[in-house]
Amino acid sequence: MPVLKRCLALSVLLGLAACTTAGPVPGTPEFAAAQVSRAYDCGVRVDRGRVMARLPREERQRFMTANASFAVKSYKAPRSCDASERSSVQRDVAVLGRR
Repeated sequence: MPVLKRCLALSVLLGLAACTTAGPVPGTPEFAAAQVSRAYDCGVRVDRGRVMARLPREERQRFMTANASFAVKSYKAPRSCDASERSSVQRDVAVLGRR
């Protein structure tokens, strides 16, 4: 029985570790905020108001909350990005502005 408990505990811990390392789910306001934040990190111009206007009214507050959270993290630990990541972020943000 103790072996079973250790195995169960280990699988729960591994499951929790996977949950904490995953990013926001695509299609959510939190994902949109993460992409906007990453675009700013990469120096890509973003019309935040346009992205927000494309979200359903009930999801805008979630976007604003997540965006503020990502902005603080970005300010404390800014990252640069390479050309391929910058290109990918540009595409993602363009899609967010059109949806």
